[in-house]
Amino acid sequence: MAKSYGIWARLRRNNRIMKAALSGSLLYALTVAVAAPLFGDAPTADNSAASYASVATLALRPAFMNVAEAPQVPSPVTIVRDLVNRPAYQAYLREKNCLTTAIYHEARGESAIGQKAVAEVIIARTRVPGRPRSICGVVYEGSHRKTGCQFSFTCDGISDRVRDWGSWREAQKIAVNVMRTGGKDNPVAGGATFYHADYVSPRWASRMVKVAEIGTHIFYRPPPGRNL
Repeated sequence: MAKSYGIWARLRRNNRIMKAALSGSLLYALTVAVAAPLFGDAPTADNSAASYASVATLALRPAFMNVAEAPQVPSPVTIVRDLVNRPAYQAYLREKNCLTTAIYHEARGESAIGQKAVAEVIIARTRVPGRPRSICGVVYEGSHRKTGCQFSFTCDGISDRVRDWGSWREAQKIAVNVMRTGGKDNPVAGGATFYHADYVSPRWASRMVKVAEIGTHIFYRPPPGRNL
């Protein structure tokens, strides 16, 4: 009787070992199935994965009627960069370039505040009824006419090629900040939509309200109730 009991105990112990081995094999097979696609480019990953997968498959055969009954591991999902907003981003880059160009050619010799004031005027004009709604539209408004341009650099016949890249980067930084806040963060131009250099006296200035004088530029806005 004692001998029979000893044999029965060993069988039960072996059964537990077998169950543990099968559980370990199942866990390893699932791990390999999930991890193998992620490391498929490694020099030895394919051979190792194939070998272990084969061993795991053989170990699991007694536990399932056929392969179709084995747990199905979902395929890895390929994450694709979201390109939905690419047109909007390209439009933003164009607007930033137009504003940077205007700051560079109109005010690169001014202080950072003077350059910011010019940028604020351009942004403010996009909100004026009858004016272009985009920054590029405002900057190049009337540039196809010899005397109709709003910003002199767009129709003065001089090349707009950038020669001072340090000044360009500074203008670009100011353009980004003003675009981000819409020109409303610590404004310096007093809501102006016009300006001119202090060494000229345009006829339209007498009809405007002077709001600021920064560096070599004088800034104006129309009288109340008028949009010019």
